Amino acid sequence: MLRIALQYLLPLILPLLAYLLYAGVSRKTRVLDGAPWLGLAAAGVGLMAASLVSWSLLTGAEPGETYVPARIEDGRVVPGTTVER
Repeated sequence: MLRIALQYLLPLILPLLAYLLYAGVSRKTRVLDGAPWLGLAAAGVGLMAASLVSWSLLTGAEPGETYVPARIEDGRVVPGTTVER
């Protein structure tokens, strides 16, 4: 659940939170009426794309390793692992 929040929700909501913080500091009275919604949405999608790309490049098995799927041995589930070729 935390991974979903960090990868999808936080990058989408972060530009709106930053704008609301800016509007609160600058004491704008009608904060959401003049909000640049298209720019906030584009920034959120851009941050989400950047987080997904960085997550895929920085995590996972090392190159050259082979995935061995989960299996049942003697009635117990043995989790999947990676092994060197």
